[in-house]
Amino acid sequence: MPIEIKELHIKINVDEKAAATTNATSVDEAKLMQAVSESVEQVVNIEQRKKER
Repeated sequence: MPIEIKELHIKINVDEKAAATTNATSVDEAKLMQAVSESVEQVVNIEQRKKER
């Protein structure tokens, strides 16, 4: 049975001091960007389903 996401809340804490390390943040930024893009896709799908109803 598929899972339907009705609401999506994203909370991000930004620490400017952590931005000084370049090697670790580039990997983390890639993972973060992937997670954000997946979340946006899910939100778009939810909105499309709402319009179909």
